[in-house]
Amino acid sequence: MLTRLTLTLAFASLANGAPIERLWLTHQSNDPSKIVINWETDQPSNSIVEFGNDASLGQRVSAEEKVTLHHVEIPLAKTDAVYHYRVRSGDDASEVFSLKGYPTKQLRIAIVGDWGYAPGKNLSTLVKDDVHLLCTAGDNVRSLHEKGREGTKAFSALIDSNRELFRSTPFMPILGNHDREITGRGPKPPEKPVYDPDAKAYREFFALPGDEWKWHFDIPAFDVRLIALDLNHIQDFGTTWQTCHAWQADSEQFKWYADLIAATKQGFVFTLMNEKQSQLMGLTKGAWLPPMSKSSALITGFGYFADRAELKGGLPYFNTCLKGDGDVYKDPNSKFLAREDNYLLLTVEAGAPTMKMQFKNLRGEVLDTTEITRRR
Repeated sequence: MLTRLTLTLAFASLANGAPIERLWLTHQSNDPSKIVINWETDQPSNSIVEFGNDASLGQRVSAEEKVTLHHVEIPLAKTDAVYHYRVRSGDDASEVFSLKGYPTKQLRIAIVGDWGYAPGKNLSTLVKDDVHLLCTAGDNVRSLHEKGREGTKAFSALIDSNRELFRSTPFMPILGNHDREITGRGPKPPEKPVYDPDAKAYREFFALPGDEWKWHFDIPAFDVRLIALDLNHIQDFGTTWQTCHAWQADSEQFKWYADLIAATKQGFVFTLMNEKQSQLMGLTKGAWLPPMSKSSALITGFGYFADRAELKGGLPYFNTCLKGDGDVYKDPNSKFLAREDNYLLLTVEAGAPTMKMQFKNLRGEVLDTTEITRRR
């Protein structure tokens, strides 16, 4: 009887297909009332998301195109609500998982840097913060050429490292140089490009707003705008070490940012990039400072430490890194520095005149707190 039961269960499992376990959430619209459910399958197949406000689900969005990387956008019509969802592709299906809709009273955003160089870190403290949105300051993976982690497989490994977190919390990464490193860098620029400036694998894997290599995302209920730039290793521009899109004062990226920030009405505006601010300001003779000074704060992930500075004109500047034990080269205007694994936690109450920005270490201790005043 045991043998017969085992065979019956085995055949039933085959009939139902393989479980889909790697899922992650992103936003591809500049609108928090929509979210993208992302997943992978071994074979090209269709994409179905079943969802609802309880485990019975009841709603469904589907796409018939046969793909292995699936991106399906669903509406989140309710705030302060828990959504349940399941995905299907062919005979494969996931379990039913849950995610939070955006809140109406208090918003929490976490920003991490250099995830690719912080493998195996215990993120239980970040999980306990129960954030509504998880962003990065670049270098989400080590490279795109490590054996077994070529191309999009590097991002798959990132998702696998924290599956529960990624399938329950919207994830909005930005680009660093390692997120497009397609071959080893070496001691001097080689004949062929080391990086893919267009970041094809990154843009294929993540469904993000706009051009994806640069984007902005708004949370209107809390008067918040996040702006992502593609700035990293800018000193190597024009060589086979070039990593990012053009960054000069006459570039498309600069004009896009300057126009966007000039038109931005939100009270809390955060600019995210992977480059050292003094490098950017030095090579552009300060051209980026006037538009950046219109934001509430500039956040980077270039250095392996926590650093808070105040730039010319009073612009708050933060560098954050999950791997905080690297060489320290603090900003010339540094007001706080810590050589610890860290992340930034942003907390704001609806309608409040200020937002709290905290450096936290992975033990849950608050290292530094700054109050950001709402822009006039």
